[in-house]
Amino acid sequence: MKEYNVAIMGATGAVGEVMLDILEERKFPVKGLKLLASERSVGKKMKYQGRDVAVELLTKDSFKGVDIVLASAGASISKQFVGDILAANAMIIDNSSAFRMETDVPLVVPEINPEDCRLNKGIIANPNCTTIIAIVPLKPLHDAANIKRMVISSYQAASGAGAKGMAELEQQARDWAAGNPLKVEKFAYQLLWNVIPHIDVFTDNGYTKEEMKAVNETRKIMHAPDMKIASTTVRVPVLRAHSESILIETEKKLTAAEAKKILANAPGVTLEDDPANKKYPMPLFTSGRDNVSVGRIREDLSSDRGLNLWVSGDQIRKGAALNAVQIAEIVAKEGLK
Repeated sequence: MKEYNVAIMGATGAVGEVMLDILEERKFPVKGLKLLASERSVGKKMKYQGRDVAVELLTKDSFKGVDIVLASAGASISKQFVGDILAANAMIIDNSSAFRMETDVPLVVPEINPEDCRLNKGIIANPNCTTIIAIVPLKPLHDAANIKRMVISSYQAASGAGAKGMAELEQQARDWAAGNPLKVEKFAYQLLWNVIPHIDVFTDNGYTKEEMKAVNETRKIMHAPDMKIASTTVRVPVLRAHSESILIETEKKLTAAEAKKILANAPGVTLEDDPANKKYPMPLFTSGRDNVSVGRIREDLSSDRGLNLWVSGDQIRKGAALNAVQIAEIVAKEGLK
């Protein structure tokens, strides 16, 4: 297989660090590696294949000779440097919200719509973490019975706000145990011992941007522009891995047993559904895993063709870093770059 010169933009962030680990774990064909970040991280050493790689300053000239850029430095940074990346004849696989809803940018979850990678014009977008975790188990059910409507309630870990979010929750726990005042900077309120029904800014329709991402991105990835979707997002005092309660209504009747059989064989899914033995997905166990876990599958009591599911997945791995590397693997396998 051809080898690629790879750059990680935002290499020292929570997702960037895991991207580096996953490149090594999955033996991606890396020829050369650049770790790019802001000035405060320049010179920091990061491990790759047993050797130290120094972090370089991200500039407009950073992409010369680079084939693939794995970007996780935020939407504003991606927009700032995308012209330089494309001018250098590199491809950007972007983990931010910058390009997701652009009509000529494929939005890809490799288990769901890998063929969309072929439509790229130098940019492939990584969906929002909540969308990825929901859609991996939902698409096989959609293929089997045609989902007409869904309601997604997500319970999102501090990791969704990056390394600073996790650090704030950890510090609040330490300060609470020591009897010290709790500092609140990253979140709207104290997250310890609390849940906050507010992620991202509110829009005119009363939903937040995070909630609308789940609506719009799911429709785009599934190629189902008319699918009816409602979403509520809640920040919970969990360090890592998001969980979601999902109600789906399908055109064709799908029993819980049929759904379980489908999901037991679905790519990227681990079926954990044995409530009699207290077996169901939880962030305590899905943290650090690649697969999305699904359980508590049961027929909805309020509709004739409804199913309820409980889903949990690692926001940093499958919800971000792993998904991006899997896209890069498709690019490499199909020679798209």
